[in-house]
Amino acid sequence: MQTLDTINQTLTTHDAVMLYFSAPTCNVCHALKPKLVEAINNEFPSFVIESIDISETPEIASHFTVFTIPTVLIFFQGREFLRKSRHMSVSEVIEDIRRPYELMLS
Repeated sequence: MQTLDTINQTLTTHDAVMLYFSAPTCNVCHALKPKLVEAINNEFPSFVIESIDISETPEIASHFTVFTIPTVLIFFQGREFLRKSRHMSVSEVIEDIRRPYELMLS
């Protein structure tokens, strides 16, 4: 089971992290997640992706001020860079993180 400490450890030890907040009752979450994970893995191989079930760990959602699902948080070098909630497309997320990801790796 994830804890706030393990999430924070991931954020400090990896340069590119995506936190995906969802819940078992969210149909949009389940439809979006595999498409988004596949696209990020294909485009940005060094990303670490953590899925957080807010029904199991509401304290993690609260810590990151997540009040709606699905929510995607993108972190570069421990700092939040992008926050998308509810209405988002996979291509939109990919394009929003492409340039900073490439700059980080150069």
